[in-house]
Amino acid sequence: MLISKILVTMLVPLIAVFLAATEGQAQKKGFDDKEIRIGSWSPQTGPAAPWGATSRGAKLLFDMVNEEGGIHGRQIRLFIRDDQYNPSQTMAAVRDLVDRQGVLAFVGGVGTTPALAVRGYLVQNKIPLVSVMTGAENLHSPHAPWIWAMWPLYDDDASVMTKFLVEKKKYKKIGMLYQNDDYGLDPLAAVKDRLKTYNMELAIAVPVEPIERDLSSQISRLKAAGVEVVIGYVAPTQAAIALRNAVSVGFHPQWIHSYNLTDYVLMNHISDGLWAKERVMTSAFTEDIHDWSIPNMKKYADAAKRLAPNERWGIFYAAGIVAAEPLVQALRQVGRDLSTEALVRELNNIKNFKGIGPRVTWSATYHLPPKEFRVWQCGPKGEVIVLQDWTVNDRPKKR
Repeated sequence: MLISKILVTMLVPLIAVFLAATEGQAQKKGFDDKEIRIGSWSPQTGPAAPWGATSRGAKLLFDMVNEEGGIHGRQIRLFIRDDQYNPSQTMAAVRDLVDRQGVLAFVGGVGTTPALAVRGYLVQNKIPLVSVMTGAENLHSPHAPWIWAMWPLYDDDASVMTKFLVEKKKYKKIGMLYQNDDYGLDPLAAVKDRLKTYNMELAIAVPVEPIERDLSSQISRLKAAGVEVVIGYVAPTQAAIALRNAVSVGFHPQWIHSYNLTDYVLMNHISDGLWAKERVMTSAFTEDIHDWSIPNMKKYADAAKRLAPNERWGIFYAAGIVAAEPLVQALRQVGRDLSTEALVRELNNIKNFKGIGPRVTWSATYHLPPKEFRVWQCGPKGEVIVLQDWTVNDRPKKR
């Protein structure tokens, strides 16, 4: 009897350890018979908070998929973490989701510096990152077999934009306001390279740190340089602050920003109406999200009203759907026999896929995004005016 009690006493903790280890292994797989666990980071708060809508947009698509029965019987569970656009917090969030939640993959993931901060960790741990939301070339050089890109590269974007400004709009004095990291430095190099083809140089290039709020000195420098147009690669809050500062000192250049600021309704709101009044331009790599002739666009907008009534149907929110659509497609292609290896295989078999975003094709050796852009302008009511339709960069960097 005594021996039996001793054996039980010894076995109980061993069984507990075994069960915990088994549960941990199940978590590490990123899925079980009932659910698939996906992670996403984005700035839900802080100066880049408007971009946080992207993760919530991805959740809308997953909620719609779950309503329809999930992916081969499994529900998609999305874990969203607020990193405040701070790379150290991004790393903490990603580690938490990998180590404690055991996610199968990440979707979206906002920001150049945040993405670069976790690139090595995700590659080392073989965690897929799908439709990462940055156009920084360093994220894809050398080729990262665990990262798939939907966001066009910033050097392609800036090159097309500069060509438009010189050839179509005939601007001579061009300035640039850029974030002082790869988000701004990649396009800065591309703008300079494109201008060389016209024997032109930037009149001035003014850097901004990601957390800066007082941009009066930057605006003073741009004004003093007498630029006609300013190319901007900054976060939404900073773009609005810069515009307000410029108008307050009687500085009215043409502003043109990257595709990351195409939510005209939002930008008009946070700039106190100046986005529309100053007729700000942007590049774009999507369709107008209010064009109901596009398959599924109205379906998604109606679903947002029903499933996420507190969300505004805006382009940042819709961008989350754009990011998540290829992941859903790959999961469907996998079938019921899910694994990380099977998901990677099907992501590499995405061919000519078109959701509400750009058309994308990936392979085992090619994970780069599309290279087509449009040029838009904000209308007087915040509406989209198309100034130039789809254009491919004809001066790509050798990669």
